Amino acid sequence: PTFIITANYTHEAVKGLMKSAGGRRAVIAGIVEKAGGTLKDMYITTGTSDVLAICDMPDGADAIAVNMAIGASGGATNFSTIRAWSPEEFEDIASKAADIVASYTMPGS
Repeated sequence: PTFIITANYTHEAVKGLMKSAGGRRAVIAGIVEKAGGTLKDMYITTGTSDVLAICDMPDGADAIAVNMAIGASGGATNFSTIRAWSPEEFEDIASKAADIVASYTMPGS
């Protein structure tokens, strides 16, 4: 599965980045690999998050473990982990929904 993870740098991490911002992709790739995944891409972003990483992970628990490990270091906070599906994967999901839609009744109906 693919996960999109966003986070914010802490105050201390920002001070560290101003001293040395290089090599962060390798650090993140290393911890993702240690959890059994692969870092597909990583961006520094503006807006509500400072960092966005796209990872393939064995499952959601592994993605959360990466977040917890990074968070425990004090380097980042406000993690958001989003499961992403390719358009082809989504076609299968939509087909399954079409097969089971008649099984659901709305409350009160």
